[in-house]
Amino acid sequence: MPASGSAVPAPAAPIANRPTVQLTPGSALALAAGGGAVVLVVGAVLVSMLLAVAITGVSVALVAVVLRLLLKDLAKQH
Repeated sequence: MPASGSAVPAPAAPIANRPTVQLTPGSALALAAGGGAVVLVVGAVLVSMLLAVAITGVSVALVAVVLRLLLKDLAKQH
């Protein structure tokens, strides 16, 4: 057991020699094109979903109008 006055130095953490990423103009262009493609695909999906919701809303409104007219005609006949 070491004396209370002496401190044991902690071992230094080894520094990992990680390679740095070199971004060439070609890879930067490919990255930008890939990002643009992702934005276009996500935009197309969102627009198609919005269109589907709009068509569904119009269809439901049309069915409601037709049912209302049919019920009104049935009420007049009785």
